[in-house]
Amino acid sequence: MAEESPAREETASAPDTLATMLSLGGGLLAVIAIIYGCAWIIRRMNGMTGMNNQAIKVVSVMALGARERIALIEVGGQQILVGITPSTIRTLQVFDEPVVTPDQTGSSEFARRLQGMIGKSWTSRSTKGD
Repeated sequence: MAEESPAREETASAPDTLATMLSLGGGLLAVIAIIYGCAWIIRRMNGMTGMNNQAIKVVSVMALGARERIALIEVGGQQILVGITPSTIRTLQVFDEPVVTPDQTGSSEFARRLQGMIGKSWTSRSTKGD
């Protein structure tokens, strides 16, 4: 009887280990599901705040310092230059006629290249003239 006791102990611990692993796996899946659920809710809430974003357009933004910037905003056909700091937003100038047209906003070399890459097909790389 003394020899059978360790064998019974090993077989009894195997189901406990399996039950523990299943419990830990289920808990991990529950935590991951909660994280995905929270991310989904946050995405849905962000969509509700900006439902009518066509009335106000940010034409251009320029950083002046670590936390200060100026922005050119278009509202109702007028462009407004505003100064933005951590504590305030102030109107600097109201323009009756547009200062920057929509085709001028992405005129930097990086913006043109990025726009060109977005328009290209990533899967078909043809080698013309090589």
